[in-house]
Amino acid sequence: MSVAAERPQLPFTRPNVLDLAPLYEVLRREAPIAPVTTPAGDPAWLVTRFAEVRDLLGDKRLGRSHPEPERASRITSAAVQEGPSGNHDTEEADHTRMRRLLTPAFSAKRMTMLSEHVQDLVDGCVDQLLAEHAAAPDGVVDLHAGLAFPLPVAVICRLLGVPESEHPYFASLSERMANYAIGEEAHRARDEFNAYMTALAETKRTHPGEDVISDLVRAQSTDPDYEYDEMVRLCVGLLFAGHETTVNRIGLGTLFLLTRPDQWRALTADPAGRVNATVEEIMRMGAPGDLGLLRYAHTDVDVAGVTIRRGDAVILSVNSANRDPSVYTAAETFDPDRAEHTHLGFGHGMHFCIGASLARVELRIVFATLARRMPDLRLAKDIDELEVRTTLTGGVTELPVTW
Repeated sequence: MSVAAERPQLPFTRPNVLDLAPLYEVLRREAPIAPVTTPAGDPAWLVTRFAEVRDLLGDKRLGRSHPEPERASRITSAAVQEGPSGNHDTEEADHTRMRRLLTPAFSAKRMTMLSEHVQDLVDGCVDQLLAEHAAAPDGVVDLHAGLAFPLPVAVICRLLGVPESEHPYFASLSERMANYAIGEEAHRARDEFNAYMTALAETKRTHPGEDVISDLVRAQSTDPDYEYDEMVRLCVGLLFAGHETTVNRIGLGTLFLLTRPDQWRALTADPAGRVNATVEEIMRMGAPGDLGLLRYAHTDVDVAGVTIRRGDAVILSVNSANRDPSVYTAAETFDPDRAEHTHLGFGHGMHFCIGASLARVELRIVFATLARRMPDLRLAKDIDELEVRTTLTGGVTELPVTW
């Protein structure tokens, strides 16, 4: 019996937080579109090869909504990715409006203005880590708690307009919503988040600022088709995409570099010259979580000899696609100097991540600053001893380092 015929269940077992499960390589080769069982126990198609993942990311016949939501396969118990979202009849129009509303928030001008703030935040985190290192008897500090987690929280809160005093609560909501191991607690966190955003939006309605929530509230007042629930969904999406995924990439990027001393030395020797390529390789290799991007077929779709039926769940494994040996030379090797610079870490086509510019600003500043200010940085624990986060984006719960 073939691997595909066995309908393996996600998530697949992986050797460690940096390496993919070996089954992905088998599926890319034998069944790039394979039937699988989701963590919730429902059927889905898993797409693992670069060409098909890229094409389906840009295919309008797939979407986040479902023709019959009550019959849709569920993926996990995490509140941010359990099943379909949005209205099937209006999804394309809603997506177009969302892009139009959010594009100004990520303009080149706003990113330039934000980059100085990000540098200040990173320097503040590094200052604190240096102080903790000097005071720690063993000289070990946690880069996850001291930088990888708080930085993206502070940045996305600044962008959205969340008061600084409420950043810890905001971060807690994000962590709980994305945690597929806590079941109903994740849904309670989503309800809390919706209530929080309702209150914050009302505050911005009367006291607007230069932030995304104020922008969305202003847009809602002039657009009769823009419903309040849609604004809340946008904020949930921004929170998750702008915070969780960057937390993950900072942690995984640090692990890739510190477990490959030659690459770390190259970056410390020339932070400004190498950081851009290093970040792109982190985006390619840093595999966020163990699942993929969830879509549903809005009509029958024939691809790679497989017919995906209307309503079927489709999981697009960007992690697997970004390590496809038919696209990348030595695909499993972390190599910022590689000739193939393209990747699907920010998506593709109409669903290309609108916050890609923000993620690049954060990651470039983080890794250039670490290379410049902590050139002797090294891991204080073996990678196999690190605990993996039970969130959709994965990563590690701690990142002990010293120098």
